[in-house]
Amino acid sequence: MPVFPSAFARPTPTSAASGRIHWLASWFTPLIAAAAYLLFWPTPVTPVAWDAPTNLGHSGAHAANTRLTPLQQIPLGAGQAGPEHILAHGGWLYSGLSNGDVLRLDTRGERQSVVVNTGGRPLGLDVDAQGRLLVADAMKGLLRVTGQGAEARTETLLATVSHPVPNDPVRYADAIKVGPDGTLWLTDATRRFGAKDLGGTFEASVLDILEHSCTGRLIAQDPVTLQARVALDGLCFPNGIAFTADGKQMLLSETGTYRILKLDLAKLSLVRTASGHTGVPTLAQAMQQGAATVLLDNLPGYPDNLTRGEGGRIWVGLTKPRSPVIDAAAKHPMLRSITLRLPRALWPVPKAYGHLIAFDDNGRVLADLQDPQGAYPETTAATEADGKLFVQSLHAHSVGWMAYPPK
Repeated sequence: MPVFPSAFARPTPTSAASGRIHWLASWFTPLIAAAAYLLFWPTPVTPVAWDAPTNLGHSGAHAANTRLTPLQQIPLGAGQAGPEHILAHGGWLYSGLSNGDVLRLDTRGERQSVVVNTGGRPLGLDVDAQGRLLVADAMKGLLRVTGQGAEARTETLLATVSHPVPNDPVRYADAIKVGPDGTLWLTDATRRFGAKDLGGTFEASVLDILEHSCTGRLIAQDPVTLQARVALDGLCFPNGIAFTADGKQMLLSETGTYRILKLDLAKLSLVRTASGHTGVPTLAQAMQQGAATVLLDNLPGYPDNLTRGEGGRIWVGLTKPRSPVIDAAAKHPMLRSITLRLPRALWPVPKAYGHLIAFDDNGRVLADLQDPQGAYPETTAATEADGKLFVQSLHAHSVGWMAYPPK
């Protein structure tokens, strides 16, 4: 006897209906699983909503051109790549490479030698008053190198800083520049994504740009006592550093917001924090109190290193053009989380596009050089030396160069 009256008994499905049910299940179940993955699978980022400026593209002073296409190449040695920053000093060029080498080469590209291998990822370079090489190593912090080759001696000057907590690690040392008074200025691009923890600078930078939590810092270190302090907080992936001709103001590229900032160093030291006392100001506080202004805004790509050239020129490289997907998702944190759950090949990393910009202390664009084909990838900046413009890259296996000014 059936438990329920026959009127309520479940009818036996026909073979056709059963087939349709199984067919729907075979499609529906994977779709539900895929949707659940895209919506709920953990990601390393906690995206923050922000207002990205409307991308004007390659227009105005940055109108599309091919002025960078004559670029020539100086090949690097086997296994060497990524001359991310180039320092001209004493008739030589110095550059940090992705394998940890700091390379020295002449301006003709005929002689190359390894100064030291840091065991990390050297990025920004400068020289102190005693002629010692300073290295911002994304995985090791701020280093100082005396001598070269077998006689090279490497010291760690800064691996931690006491903000916001004691002995807080420098997670992504990016640019180093000696100020007019000898102060060592270092950018720590992000407190969220360490280059060492993630196995590379590119991975860490992509995650930080997508999250946009703006945890980057500008650090000042006394060259004698080596006491360090955080001079400015709340930066969106702070990158290259340069100084105005009079040395009173610092220029700072803020990669995550497509802009170049100008900092008045005297005013910066007097910025009052939320508690009403001088301390570690945020960028927002510095801007409200006139210590920080925007020099170049709404650039058509991601600004990286800054180098001072001849005739008042300051060079910046745009590593990539802007991504319409990233800009569109700026106000929608969930979309950026979904993006990171996609296979890496589907991440919205823009195509290679060579782009260098020269500007003066007042933000007037003096030159704009582009290669839409991106033959020399990830142009991080350019350095003038010996009548040439030496171009830097995050991944290239060569140093790019061209005569400059063009004949």
